[in-house]
Amino acid sequence: MRALRVCSRARLCVCRAPMSSGSWPPQNFTTIKFPLCRLFAALVFALLCIQSADGQGCPRGFEYDSNLQQCSDVNECSWSQPCQGEMLCVNQIGGYQCLSREFYERPFRPAGPVPPEQSRPSLPDRSPDTFVPAPARPVEPSYPILTNRVLCTLGYAPATDGTCNDIDECETNSHHCNPTQVCINTAGGYTCSCTEGYWLLAGQCQDIDECRYGYCQQLCANVPGSYSCSCNPGFLLNSDGRTCQDVDECEEEPCSHGCFNTYGSFMCNCDEGFELASDGTTCIDLDECSFSEFLCQYRCVNTPGSFSCICPPGYYLYEDSRSCEDVNECESGTNNCTTEQEQVCFNFQGGFTCLDPLQCPPPYITVSDDQCMCSAENPACRGLAFTILYRHMDLSSGRTVPADIFQMQATTRYPGAFYIFQIKSGNTGREFYMRQTSNVSATLVLTRPIKGPKKVVLDLEMVTVNNVINFRGSSIIRLIIFVSEHPF
Repeated sequence: MRALRVCSRARLCVCRAPMSSGSWPPQNFTTIKFPLCRLFAALVFALLCIQSADGQGCPRGFEYDSNLQQCSDVNECSWSQPCQGEMLCVNQIGGYQCLSREFYERPFRPAGPVPPEQSRPSLPDRSPDTFVPAPARPVEPSYPILTNRVLCTLGYAPATDGTCNDIDECETNSHHCNPTQVCINTAGGYTCSCTEGYWLLAGQCQDIDECRYGYCQQLCANVPGSYSCSCNPGFLLNSDGRTCQDVDECEEEPCSHGCFNTYGSFMCNCDEGFELASDGTTCIDLDECSFSEFLCQYRCVNTPGSFSCICPPGYYLYEDSRSCEDVNECESGTNNCTTEQEQVCFNFQGGFTCLDPLQCPPPYITVSDDQCMCSAENPACRGLAFTILYRHMDLSSGRTVPADIFQMQATTRYPGAFYIFQIKSGNTGREFYMRQTSNVSATLVLTRPIKGPKKVVLDLEMVTVNNVINFRGSSIIRLIIFVSEHPF
C-alpha cells in the first residue's frame, strides 16, 4: 500500500514504502528536495489531498510540529496584516478573529471556568503509523473567550442576533478627521468632509469667499463659512437673501410738495413759486420780488408761492397785474370839488386838484374863464402883457429828458412883425428852455428831470415886434404844471 503525504509548510516531501513498524521517518524513506516537492505539492492540491484511508493530516488552522510529533495551532496574528485598518488580531485555537480596538481594550473577566479544549476522536481500525494527538492541557487562555463567532468585515461589529452592525465612527469619535472637517458616517466606514461654505484645500477646510463669485446683487460681506448680502440705500433685500428691489420712498411722503420715485432713490419737486431747500425735501417760498425791481411798476408784495403788485393811491392795477394806471377822479366822480364854489376838477397822474374860478389881478380884467386882459387904453397896463392865458398840464415825476412838453404859437400875424418866445418867470431851477421852431411858434423843452409831487408855474412870453409901425407888445401864457409823485 503506497500513500502520498505532503509535509507541513511545503518544506520537505517524502515517499514511504510498506512497512510493518519502525520510527518516523522510516529507514527506507527517500527524502526529496524542495523543487521536486513543489511538483508533488501541486499535484496533491489538485487531487484534493488524496491520502490513504488509514492516514490523517492536520486540520485547517493547525500545522504539524515535528518536535512534539503532533498538530499545533497556527498563530495567524503573526502574519503580515491579517486584519485590515486598525482592527486588532486575536488568535484562537484553529483560527483567529479581528476585533476593534475599543472592544479589545475592555478588561476581560471570564463568566465561568474555561472549558477544556475538545480532543479529536480516534479512528477505529487505525494503522500503527496513524498520528494520535496528545490530550490538550487545560491552560487558561490570555485572550477573551467569545461566544459569538460571527466574523464581520472592517467597519462592522457583531450583534447579539448573529448579524453585523455598522460602527458609527463619528459617534464613537474613532474617526481621524481633523478639527476643521466634519465626520460623516457611511456603511462600513466614514467620510471626512467640509461643512457648507468651506472647501478642502491641502487637507484643511478653507473658507470660501462667496463674494468673489457674485452671489450678491449689490453688497456682499464674507463671513467664515458663509456670506451676507445687503443692499444700497434705497433698496430692500428680497426674501432670497441675494437680490435687491427698489423701495418706493414716495409712499412715505417724504416731500413737502411733490415726490418722484427713481431707481434706488427719489426726487422732490415744488409747486410754482417755491424752491427746494438744501435738505432736498422741504419746499420754501420763492421771493419773486427779490429778482428784479422792475417786476411791478410800483411795489411788489411777496405771497406764499407767488407775488402781487400794488399801486399807490390815485392808481389802479392794470390788466397785466403789474402796471399802474391813473384813476381819473374827475370822470369817476371821486373828487371833492364843489359846484357851489364853481370849482373845476383837474386830473393829473396819481391825483387831482380843484381849480377855483379865475380871478384876474388888477389892472387885468377877466374876459373868459381862463384869460385875463389888460387894455391898452388903461394907463396902468403900460409895460404889462396885453393878455394872460391860463393853461394847466400834468408831468410825471422823473420824466426822461430832453422832452418837448408844451408848444406856443402866435394866433394873429401882422405884416412886417416878428415874434420872440422866452420864459419870463418860474424857471428858477433851469429845468426848461424855449426852442423857437418857426417865426410864429416855439416849443417848451424839459431839460432836467423833476421829482414830484410838485407844482411849477411858468410864464411863457411871446413878444411881438413890428418895426414898420414901431410896435412892441407881449402876451403871456401862465402854464401851471402838476408834477406827480410817481414816474407813471
